[in-house]
Amino acid sequence: MVGPGWQRIGPHPAIAAWAKAARAAALDVLAATTETWRCGGTWFVGVDALPNAPDGSIDGTAFPWVALPLAPEPLHRAQLSVIRPGYPQPSPEETPAAFAFRRDRDAAHLDGLLPIGPDKRRMVKEPHAWILGLPLNDTAAAPLTVWEGSHDILRAALLEALNPHPPETWGDIDITEAYQAARKDIFATCRRIELHAKPGEATLLHRLTLHGVAPWKPDDRAPREGRMIAYLRPQFTTVHQWLTAP
Repeated sequence: MVGPGWQRIGPHPAIAAWAKAARAAALDVLAATTETWRCGGTWFVGVDALPNAPDGSIDGTAFPWVALPLAPEPLHRAQLSVIRPGYPQPSPEETPAAFAFRRDRDAAHLDGLLPIGPDKRRMVKEPHAWILGLPLNDTAAAPLTVWEGSHDILRAALLEALNPHPPETWGDIDITEAYQAARKDIFATCRRIELHAKPGEATLLHRLTLHGVAPWKPDDRAPREGRMIAYLRPQFTTVHQWLTAP
């Protein structure tokens, strides 16, 4: 993917059919879950929560590969991200500074970087190939946010930080400072957009795009279950491929 680092796809009937089946499954998941909602009870993280098959199908409904500019590949169980009114709220799992960043900067992040060790140093542990979002209900509340062109800035910064090291070690290199400096540059130079989409549409992000979730606005409205989006992020085999592939 070139250009801004994101695209909206559809509407397409195959995406709509999958979203309808996934929404029914998602409501069952929410009704049965024991997972604690984060951010003061306003965010269901839902990692691997949806019961889709490795081919992406769910309850017999085919995954909409036909509507996507992606080659079919085995998929993990989709994340089910659900946001409720009031998101975000302070919570014990976040420091005041982390909460402020979530509230004021959409908790902007690069997927695949994990906080490692007691000092939570950032390392690339999940080298995703792409990030696909599939809205499961119709609402403009708490949308996905993206910083256009941020993937180019992050690629350059992380390559500069990692190139002195053997590629096979890149997943174990601390890139915290390079990442934070690049993120600061992105906030200063890249346009932030709210990327709305409805069931039957999809959002596709370049894997290196900085993105987040906008806070729930006072006039936002959503179905009773809240804003629901399914996310899929299959992985490359190496961090080198993650950082150097188109």
